[in-house]
Amino acid sequence: MEINLIRENIEYEQLLGENTADTVVKEEYVIPDTHPDVREILMLDVKAIINSKEIIEDKVYLEGQLQYNVLYISKDQERSDVENVVYSSKFSNTIDVMGARPEMLCDAECFLEHMECRIVNERKICLEGILKLKSEVYKSFSFQIVKDIEAVKDVQYLKNPASIDKVTKSFNGELIGKANIKVPNDKPEIVKVIKYDVNVHKKEVKLYDGKIQINAFACINIMYKGRDSRELFYIEQEVMLNKELDFEDVSPYMENYTDFRVDAMGFDIKEDDLGEKRIIDVEFLIKTNTRAVHKEEVDMIEDVYSPTTKLEMDKKDYGLNVMQGQLLTETLVKGDIELNNTMAKPSKVIMCNASVCVTDKKVIEDKVIIEGIMNVTVLYRSDDEEKYLSSVSEEIPFTCGAEILGTKINMSSVCKVSLENINADIEVGNIAIRAVVKVYARVNYMVQKKFLVDVYPIEGEVPKKKASITIYVVQSGDTLWKIAKKYNTTMQEVARVNGIEDPNVIKVSQKLMIPGRIII
Repeated sequence: MEINLIRENIEYEQLLGENTADTVVKEEYVIPDTHPDVREILMLDVKAIINSKEIIEDKVYLEGQLQYNVLYISKDQERSDVENVVYSSKFSNTIDVMGARPEMLCDAECFLEHMECRIVNERKICLEGILKLKSEVYKSFSFQIVKDIEAVKDVQYLKNPASIDKVTKSFNGELIGKANIKVPNDKPEIVKVIKYDVNVHKKEVKLYDGKIQINAFACINIMYKGRDSRELFYIEQEVMLNKELDFEDVSPYMENYTDFRVDAMGFDIKEDDLGEKRIIDVEFLIKTNTRAVHKEEVDMIEDVYSPTTKLEMDKKDYGLNVMQGQLLTETLVKGDIELNNTMAKPSKVIMCNASVCVTDKKVIEDKVIIEGIMNVTVLYRSDDEEKYLSSVSEEIPFTCGAEILGTKINMSSVCKVSLENINADIEVGNIAIRAVVKVYARVNYMVQKKFLVDVYPIEGEVPKKKASITIYVVQSGDTLWKIAKKYNTTMQEVARVNGIEDPNVIKVSQKLMIPGRIII
């Protein structure tokens, strides 16, 4: 018998493992000669960026850069003033992930667990803290199954649909944003930009046939020193971003998660029509990474036989990764920063800076519990002339639940958080923090399933003929398929002889006539 097997390649990804590693940071820097001496550290702003990631045997190797912006009160004979210095350093470390191999995929992120700046002397400062690195490694699987059979002679096969989660290749995109920010006349003109940042929020990603539509808002934050003033002034402006990206492997019914990362930002201070420095041209680059997941219904061949030829089946057991569900939600994070008696009392909040990270996660029945920390730094104005500017930092823990029906405690999860927006207000001498944090949770589990990988005839052997007529009494667990295979006939022939309209419906103790000759 000639048999033509039609095969299909099954590809999917599975989370192999995840782990974290702490990197100790300790750097000493000299204040440039162009800057005055340091009297007091006002605020430390640090950005951590991963530049490269590489998988080696059982490890993930990460390299990145730390960018420090140190705001300090200067030591001046005439009056104190705010200055800032900018430094950068590189970091590298490895994260242990057993089973990791170079051909696998990985995601990585980093966040500051703790960082502080202390004065060594009036011309030198020391930056020290702990940088936490996290990596997830994904293993790709690929195997072929028999999807269909074409034969010269009659071959009977039983099919059942199965759902398989497939992950498309990740797709990288870029969004370029521009803004023309004008300082209003009720504020002084710009002498120096002390701090600038971009926060991406209100993110929306839609998939179409062969395309990805990305919409988001970028909030640009700028703090500057004003002319003839020792005050710091804060301005912000939102920029709408949208772009359509070509990605031929996606379709509207897929689920996706897109990661946004501010990769670069630059600005140029310009004069207005009156010759005053009140215009800031800003340009920034945001990189995106989209991973789309879709459930594909595949008709799996579970059983095969031929009434005229002996067939041998080869089945193999594979573990499939199944996504139980994913959810993108928001949670409100609240906290009060209490100021002790030694600290200046706030009269006005100038700016609030924060970052969020996941510290723990737990899958329970129908829900994922995510625990995290929000690190907040608030710069504020005081009526105390000696301490007219002060800052305070606080770690605010939060817990939220992502409801995903069907989750069980033995399933695994991937969780990510990002800051959507934050507000700081003065309440009864303390500072009240209110923030919205975007939370993403995905739950997966493994299932073992046998797949048909090969079918071949046994040469020289044919099924034995039965008596001319057999009366068979249907037993519990019988199907028309099992009965037809046992007696080397077909479901269609048994149904025809017995007048069965629906081959899927037979009853226990029902008597069936089985034709004795082989139907070809």
